[in-house]
Amino acid sequence: MYVVLLTYTAPPPEIDYALPDHAEWLTRQFERGLFVASGRRADHRGEVLLARSMSTGKLEATLASDPLLLRHLAHHEVIEFSATRTAPELRSVNEALAH
Repeated sequence: MYVVLLTYTAPPPEIDYALPDHAEWLTRQFERGLFVASGRRADHRGEVLLARSMSTGKLEATLASDPLLLRHLAHHEVIEFSATRTAPELRSVNEALAH
């Protein structure tokens, strides 16, 4: 699985202008089953995405299509991890524990 940290690099008005397109992009990724959770960071400096296990190439290609990144309004950091424990309601998204 992956934690993706998005950090905004543009002023808030530019971010706010791009957020509708970013929200549509997020919806498509959830529909494709790639993301498990997303939300704005408490400090409003960016967002956090939780992505299912996939190849890093696929994840990077997906992230490259994010309107915030395409417009150079944010940068991202990807943290890959192997979840060894998962809450019961999330076990189906943790391929390491799903069997």
